[in-house]
Amino acid sequence: MSAPTTKKPTVTEREARQVAEAAREQDWRKPSFAKELFLGRFRLDLIHPHPLPADEDVQRGEEFLARLREFCETKIDSALIEREARIPDEVIAGLKELGALGMKIDTKYGGLGLTQVYYNRALSLVGSANPAVGALLSAHQSIGVPQPLKIFGTQQQKDAFLPRCARTDISAFLLTEPDVGSDPARLATTAVPDGDDYVLDGVKLWTTNGVVADLLVVMARVPATEDHKGGITAFVVEADSPGVTVENRNAFMGLRGIENGVTRFHQVRVPAANRIGAEGAGLKIALTTLNTGRLSLPAMCVGAGKWCLKIAREWSAVREQWGKPVALHEAVGSKISFIAATTFALEAVVDLSSQMADENRNDIRIEAALAKLYGSEMACLMADELVQIRGGRGFETAESLKARGERAVPAEQLLRDLRINRIFEGSTEIMHLLIAREAVDAHLSVAGDLIDPDKSLQDKARAGANAGVFYAKWLPKLVAGPGQLPTSYGDFKHGVDLAPHLRFVERHARKLARSTFYAMSRWQGRMETKQGFLGRVVDIGAELFAMSAACVRAELLRRQGDHGREAYLLADAFCRQARIRVDELFNRLWSNTDDLDRKVVKGVLGGSFAWLERGIVDPSGDGPWIADATPGPSRRENVRRPFG
Repeated sequence: MSAPTTKKPTVTEREARQVAEAAREQDWRKPSFAKELFLGRFRLDLIHPHPLPADEDVQRGEEFLARLREFCETKIDSALIEREARIPDEVIAGLKELGALGMKIDTKYGGLGLTQVYYNRALSLVGSANPAVGALLSAHQSIGVPQPLKIFGTQQQKDAFLPRCARTDISAFLLTEPDVGSDPARLATTAVPDGDDYVLDGVKLWTTNGVVADLLVVMARVPATEDHKGGITAFVVEADSPGVTVENRNAFMGLRGIENGVTRFHQVRVPAANRIGAEGAGLKIALTTLNTGRLSLPAMCVGAGKWCLKIAREWSAVREQWGKPVALHEAVGSKISFIAATTFALEAVVDLSSQMADENRNDIRIEAALAKLYGSEMACLMADELVQIRGGRGFETAESLKARGERAVPAEQLLRDLRINRIFEGSTEIMHLLIAREAVDAHLSVAGDLIDPDKSLQDKARAGANAGVFYAKWLPKLVAGPGQLPTSYGDFKHGVDLAPHLRFVERHARKLARSTFYAMSRWQGRMETKQGFLGRVVDIGAELFAMSAACVRAELLRRQGDHGREAYLLADAFCRQARIRVDELFNRLWSNTDDLDRKVVKGVLGGSFAWLERGIVDPSGDGPWIADATPGPSRRENVRRPFG
C-alpha cells in the first residue's frame, strides 16, 4: 500500500470542465418539459392534465402525514432547538419510532415506501416545525446512504444498510473539502486500494449530519494503476471506524440545530464491498442522486412560504396604521399578494416535478434543478418581505417578543434559516451553470466541435454539416406558434382567463431559444464565459416553468372542485407578476453592465481600488482563509455525538 499523498491535485480549468462533463448523464432517453422549453418548444402535453398519484399512495401518504403532524405539534419545540442549538435526543428517537428515517425506503427493507410527492410534503411539514429537523431528515434520505444505494447499490449492500437507515441509523454525505467546493476535479481525499480494502485519508468539510451520523457516503479519489481504473469513487463508511474523527461541530447564522461538522479520515479501512458502483463513478452517482434529491429543499421552501403567508395574514389584519389594517395599504398589500401567489406557484412546481419523478415517464433533471434554484431564491424573498411587513417586530427575536408579552413569531429566524438554501446542494451561481449546460445540450451535441479549439478542421467541417441540417429544421419552427393564436389554450378560461399566460409562455420559450442561438453564434467558444447571460437565460426558463406549473395546478384544482376559483386567481396573480420579471430579464440579456463589471473586478483584485477600503476596522483578525487539510492523524478531540 502506498502512503497517502499530501499534495493537492493540480487541475486546469479545462480539465475541471472535462471531469464535470464526464459525470453528466449524457443521454436524454425520456422527454423533458423543461429541456423542450429551453429549445423553444412548449410541450404542455407533458404536464397537462396534471399527473396524479395512485389511490393507495395517497392513503399511505396521508396516514403518515397525520401522524407526523401530531408529532410536530406536540414533540418538536423549535424555540428550544434554536436556544440550545441542538435537536434533543428524544425528538430523534420519536422520529425513528415514526419511521421518518425511512420515508423513501422500500417497505421490504423496513421503510415506509412513500412517493416523492408525499416525502416532500412530509419535509414541508416537519421543516415548518423546525428547519434543522427537516435538514436532518433530508440530508439522511435525499443525499445520504439510502438514495445512492437505491439507484446504484448491489443487493447485498441494500440488504445490509437499508434496514438500518430505515429505522435506526442516520446517514450523511461527504463530498466538500476545505479547498474543494463545486469543483470536484480537485478532490484531495484519497482511497488507496489495499487487498480487499481501500484506505481513506483526507478531510471533509460541511458534513451535514456528520456529527451524529452512523453511516457516511464518502467521495474519495482512487489512484489510477494498472489494476485499478481509479477516479472519484463513492463508499459507504461506518462512522465509528478507527481513524474517523469529527474535529469540529460547525455553527451557522441559521439552522442552529443542524449537526454539521468537519470529519478527518486517517488510514480508515473500508471494505471493497462498501464501494458504491465502479471506481470513477462517484460524481455520476452524486449527480444522479441529486436529480430527485434536490426536490427536498424546495419542498421545505414551500412550507416556509405557507408559514409566511399565515403570519402575514394574521398580523396584517390586526395591526392598524392610519385608521385601517396595514394589509389594506397598497405598499403592504402588494407584499402579501407576492407571498400568496409565489407560495402557490412554488408548491405547483414541487408537486408537479415530484409526481413526474414518481411516474418516471419524464427526465426531470432540469425540472428538479429549476425547482431548487427557484424555490431557494423565492423563499428568501418571501421571508424578507415578511420581516418587512412585521416591521421592528420582524427584526426582533421570538424569545424577546415572548419576554415582553407578545406572540413569539420567529420571522428573523426564518430569514436566517432560509439563507443557506441558496448555497446548499449547489449554489445559485452553480445551478445557473449546471442548468445552462443542460439547456444548450442540443446545440453542443450538433455544433460543439465547431467551437472546440482542440478539434481538427475535419471534425469542424463535419460538425458544420450536422449543425446546418439541425438548424435548418429547428430555426423555422421558432418563428410562429400557438402563442400567437388568440384562441389557443382556451380550456384554461374559467371566470379568470389563464390562456393568455400560456400563450405568453409559448411565445417567450421561442424567443428564449432564438436568444440562446444568437448568443452562441455571436460568442461561440466564449459562450461558457458569459455567465451573466447564461444565468438570465436560466432565470427566464425558471419563470416560464413556474408559470406553466401554476396554470396546470389551478386547472387541476378546478376540476377536483378544490378551491378552483381561488387557485385560478392565485395563478393569474403569479403569472402577471412573473411576466414583469421575464420582460425585465429579456431586456437584461443584451442591456447590462457585464463588461464593465469585469473591468471593475480586475481593478479590485489588482488593488486599484484599495483606497476605497480606508476608514474601517476589520474585526475578522488573522488566520488562514482556508484551513489546512493535510492528511494525517487527528490532533483534536472527537466531537462525534451519535444519538441514542
